[in-house]
Amino acid sequence: MSKKLPHICPSCSSLLNVKSLICSHCDTEVSGNYNLPVLASLTEEDQQFIISFVKCSGSLKIMAQDLGLSYPTVRNMLDDVILKLGVVQRKSTGEI
Repeated sequence: MSKKLPHICPSCSSLLNVKSLICSHCDTEVSGNYNLPVLASLTEEDQQFIISFVKCSGSLKIMAQDLGLSYPTVRNMLDDVILKLGVVQRKSTGEI
């Protein structure tokens, strides 16, 4: 079972930042205060949707066939992800 990167604070529900990164090969450590990439702030389900979207070259018709869903349903799923991306970007820049 792989560990999932937390991106929401369990205490106040704000977006978490990265404090340090460590190279598993040479043990080099970089410390600071870094924002998570926007895609890492999405749910695993939304990330998988984006991966499928890219693999289908952006064809919602092919995605609908692969997922066994209607085109409008897949279009609504894409609209939801687009909306979430906008919210995540505004939160990370402090606009909300």
